[in-house]
Amino acid sequence: MADDFDEFYTAHVRGLTAQLYASIGDLAEAQDIVQEAFCRAWPRWRELADYDDPVAWVRRVAWNLAMSRWRRLRTAARFMARQRPEYIDGPSPDRVALAAALARLPTAQRRAMILYYLAGLTTAEVARECHAPESTVRSWLHRGRMTLMTQLAEEASR
Repeated sequence: MADDFDEFYTAHVRGLTAQLYASIGDLAEAQDIVQEAFCRAWPRWRELADYDDPVAWVRRVAWNLAMSRWRRLRTAARFMARQRPEYIDGPSPDRVALAAALARLPTAQRRAMILYYLAGLTTAEVARECHAPESTVRSWLHRGRMTLMTQLAEEASR
């Protein structure tokens, strides 16, 4: 049974992917949908193997999945079009500089800074989250603040 399905899959996956890609215009999406269709065919393979054209069943499932995804995307787009978000300016130069400075911090310091200052966790909570002693977290925060101050001062002087 498994060998039959493997042969069936190997013989038809490329063609079905090409057909769906031609229909929806997104290769990665077509590959995902065809994979999902074959995943749905696998538990029914004993029944499908007896069909005159089991490829037609997989093709229909793939097409239905593609249409369902398209409908969900269309519904989401319509919903977003009805929303009236206030105009939001892009990030300020200060925010861009801060994000760049944060990105240059070592990973542990950056994570500690984000959890402490942005997520509002205590040093004890950050320590639990990072699996580190609380004194280490305080050290990361201190070093991170010092590094950020230096980097931001250099950026401001340019």
